[in-house]
Amino acid sequence: MTVTTPRGFRAAGVAAGLKASGAGDVALVLNDGPDAGVAAVFTANRVKAAPVLWTQQVVRGGVVRAVVLNSGGANACTGPAGFQDTHATAEHTATALTASSPRLMLGAGEVAVCSTGLIGERLPMDKLLPGVRAAVRGLSREGGQPAAEAIMTTDTRPKTTVAGGSGWTVGGMAKGAGMLAPAMATMLCVLTTDAVAGPETLDAALRAATRVTFDRIDSDGCMSTNDTVLLLASGASGIAPTEAELTAAVTAACHDLAQQLIADAEGATKQIAIDVVGAATEKDAVEVGRSVARNNLVKTALFGNDPNWGRILAAVGTTAAAFEPDGVDVAVNGVWVCRSGAAAEDRAKVDLTGRDVTIRIDLHAGEAAATIWTNDLSHAYVHENSAYST
Repeated sequence: MTVTTPRGFRAAGVAAGLKASGAGDVALVLNDGPDAGVAAVFTANRVKAAPVLWTQQVVRGGVVRAVVLNSGGANACTGPAGFQDTHATAEHTATALTASSPRLMLGAGEVAVCSTGLIGERLPMDKLLPGVRAAVRGLSREGGQPAAEAIMTTDTRPKTTVAGGSGWTVGGMAKGAGMLAPAMATMLCVLTTDAVAGPETLDAALRAATRVTFDRIDSDGCMSTNDTVLLLASGASGIAPTEAELTAAVTAACHDLAQQLIADAEGATKQIAIDVVGAATEKDAVEVGRSVARNNLVKTALFGNDPNWGRILAAVGTTAAAFEPDGVDVAVNGVWVCRSGAAAEDRAKVDLTGRDVTIRIDLHAGEAAATIWTNDLSHAYVHENSAYST
């Protein structure tokens, strides 16, 4: 269940010394082809890390043969020198791969670069580049799991997935445990497929998938500078699925990874689904769900096992969605604690002792619906992020 499950891909994960812990911190994914189509979505943050700026340029060419990723440093807000470091990383990767197998003949413009870690510090290139060479030497069909482990930061476990088609497969890996807010992508993610698909088909499938998966998870309302989702196609299966079939498989893979991200969110003790129904438009449903997901009073109440529906209703009221305040119903774990904007069933009936929580909000304004996934806000989250850089 990794990026190397689809045919035509090899990967590696190595420790280059970027992390003080000595854990893996450089990953490499290679597309052996025969095809090398690519699609990607990136953060909408106006402050973009050097690897995002580089990879945006690379993806425009429609061909990516390799992705090199590092944890232990974001290479964000590092100026022109940081961009030069990203360029040098791509060049070094292309040179090392070509030297390992002349049939590859890669150029830097076919290498995507992703970085994750602390913002504002340049990467130690004297460690990163030897790590790239070690990753090239370690490439294998069994390298998907070490690669997934090497991109972890505050993650407590690697995140991998596989979704099936008829004779073709989609695989994937992702990292992310904080700064999970949308627009777009919410973390680092590499998806692979052995289906035959060109860049336009890949782009349509990826954007359709991310819209209802990664774009619907919202851990802490904070948007990263490095968010990248890449979809690579090797064509090694020889099978060209329909766009609908490819979209369904990519969506399944993205949904699985998105749920793993929320489950592993920093300090989380609750995994929360906010189902908004009866909305006038899907946009309204998403806006309402996101408002509740980002409300610290709601999140802390759930951490304390308190079904405080008043906080939920107050969060709904901050949106521009179409609804009547005295027409909103709210249920928490199946108990309708609010009907028509007022108290209904006894909140004491709500069982919040488990990890999974479902909040259902009926706006009674239309037929549209959407789900946003989030987590609670705990002491551990505050501790993790109060000392992250020290």
